[in-house]
Amino acid sequence: MMQEPKCWTRKCKHFVGAKNDGDETTERWICKAFLDGIPAKIAYGENMHDKPFPGDHGIQFERGGSL
Repeated sequence: MMQEPKCWTRKCKHFVGAKNDGDETTERWICKAFLDGIPAKIAYGENMHDKPFPGDHGIQFERGGSL
């Protein structure tokens, strides 16, 4: 099982969930900004992703209400 990402606990409205391509070794957290996987600096590190980050397609953290 993967560690819970900070973007989920902060309730980012762009968070999608886990993606699995066949087995748990390919599991990764995804969001609308990072469809191939949220970078570890954002998912588990101190980067709040409230400013542009390489590869985020112009989408940054926005608090959502329904997670």
